[in-house]
Amino acid sequence: MPKVLSIDEKIELIKRNTEEIITLDSLKELIKEKKNPRVYCGYELSGPMHLGHFVTITKLLDLQKAGFKIVILLADVHTMLNRKGDFDGIKKEVNNWKKTMKAIGINAEIVLGSDFEFDKNYQLDVMKLSQNSSINRGLRSMQEIARDVENATISQLWYPLMQVADIKHLNVDVALGGIEQRKVHMIGKDMSKVIGYDFVAIHTPLITSLKGPGQKMSKSIPGSGISVTDSLDEIKKAIKSAYCPEKTSNDNPILQIFQLVIFPRFDVEIKRQEKFGGNIKFKNYQDLEKIYFQGKIHPLDLKEACIEYLWKITESIRKNWK
Repeated sequence: MPKVLSIDEKIELIKRNTEEIITLDSLKELIKEKKNPRVYCGYELSGPMHLGHFVTITKLLDLQKAGFKIVILLADVHTMLNRKGDFDGIKKEVNNWKKTMKAIGINAEIVLGSDFEFDKNYQLDVMKLSQNSSINRGLRSMQEIARDVENATISQLWYPLMQVADIKHLNVDVALGGIEQRKVHMIGKDMSKVIGYDFVAIHTPLITSLKGPGQKMSKSIPGSGISVTDSLDEIKKAIKSAYCPEKTSNDNPILQIFQLVIFPRFDVEIKRQEKFGGNIKFKNYQDLEKIYFQGKIHPLDLKEACIEYLWKITESIRKNWK
């Protein structure tokens, strides 16, 4: 039997590796009032799940452990609106994503956007939001989400309003997303009275591109990220060439991967030659970061361990595909 967590333990688990919770007091009240609150996260279907997705996936696993009912939106309509594929290509990804979610071990209600987003009442809510949203605010909310935002289409302005309506029509208590979703969620928070619905927003950090500072991780950029379908050789190539400055965590994607993806799943062992002190084990990220700052772990040793644990994660997912 899994351990029954206290309210304080649930809060600490949910807070782990988050950028912000809007608001923490509202989250505490929700957990006190509801035995199994509902949380959702949406994913575009422009390709296989990649390392950037693992941050929110890991947080969903934390929320599941904290007693939340998980709802995953496979955002087929949003993917099309954001110019990341046509419906024929998007449909091919649906089964792959369903299979991947099952293999990861998330016990989720999986919903397609097209299952409910053409409903009359849903679209009326989107229209209400559009009447109360400026074009400039819509553009700002999509700056870190849209493809080719400098040439944004009207469909991409419709996108964030639909995200807000999704929260209401999926009947969820919490919306989870990366910090790039913050401006979208704040539209929903600020306009809760417009559509008669409020929620808690949880935002996770982003993993920096493997190529270095200035861009988020994306499989559409060669060498930027890793997907669940990558081979061991592909993972090795990506990690070994990744940006990883010595003695610092600033924009260091390898340390971010350890903090946000690996440590929530494993204790970590870094293998070193005996002349450099031999192998060293860690039970938490903070201790690893401290030793790395002191220069006692070489970036190459850190990368080798990263490859090992990422392969364990992605290999276990593929083994459970059915």
